Amino acid sequence: MSHSHKKQAQTELEQIGIKEGAYKSPKENSILSFNAAAKFPIDFIEFDVQVTRDNCPVIFHDNFIVTQEKGVIIETRVTDLTLADFLCFGPQKEHGKAGKPLFRKTKDGKMLAWIVEKDGPLCTLQEVFDKVEQSIGFNIELKFDDEMFYKHEQLNHILRVILQVVTESECAKNRPIIFSSFHPDAAILMRKLQDRYPVFFLTKGGSGSELHVDTRRNSVEEAIKLCLEGGLQGIVCEVKTILSSLDAIPKIKNSNLQLFTYGQLNNVAEVVHLQRWMGMNGVIVDLVQEITEALSG
Repeated sequence: MSHSHKKQAQTELEQIGIKEGAYKSPKENSILSFNAAAKFPIDFIEFDVQVTRDNCPVIFHDNFIVTQEKGVIIETRVTDLTLADFLCFGPQKEHGKAGKPLFRKTKDGKMLAWIVEKDGPLCTLQEVFDKVEQSIGFNIELKFDDEMFYKHEQLNHILRVILQVVTESECAKNRPIIFSSFHPDAAILMRKLQDRYPVFFLTKGGSGSELHVDTRRNSVEEAIKLCLEGGLQGIVCEVKTILSSLDAIPKIKNSNLQLFTYGQLNNVAEVVHLQRWMGMNGVIVDLVQEITEALSG
């Protein structure tokens, strides 16, 4: 796997990644937030890509974008918007122009105005390639809605649109890139469509109470099987699953697969130190400043 110029030897982890928007001062999904994160000794930034109705890959985490009009909360599926509609939300590039206010739903279901200290406009995948520090790698999560069924033709179209931006961008040529997805068929198909960039399967591995109809998503064993059958390069697993079943690590390693972790526990320095000792290939963290300082100390 290619590594970025910011690989930190003292961490002994092959990759340290920051989850999109984890640098809390600038708003997530923005060029501002990505470049703020790039100032720390990390290897890559993880972000979600969705494709608008008029076939433009954009950066946004949630399936729905939320605003308020005349006191009424309105939720719109990101993939139902045109690019122009999408860019109307939040701060605007044109000085003095106000965009539609953004809201987010809290865990208890409340809708709150999405306000941060430093704000930046929403952006496209192309803009991220053009404007984010060149030495930082991208972990591009191929985002799909768990509540929707996607036909093969739909997946193929969406992935080809994303891949076109990546392969045609001059700024992508020397940048480390990983594709990842929770959607098993999307991950396998992206591997079939190209063999230049590694593809990882994202999984909770059965942690928590949530089980999926698609059994390939419900255990580490199924994830390993999917990767081997689909020619994928690795697994990105919820860290709780790995820590509660340490025998999963040799199973994955013996299958010649890379192993990254994500999850809230990766914001605890001791947990990241433990994974370094266990030979983890990479960790994805939220609290980038705190974790990188702890690892370099």
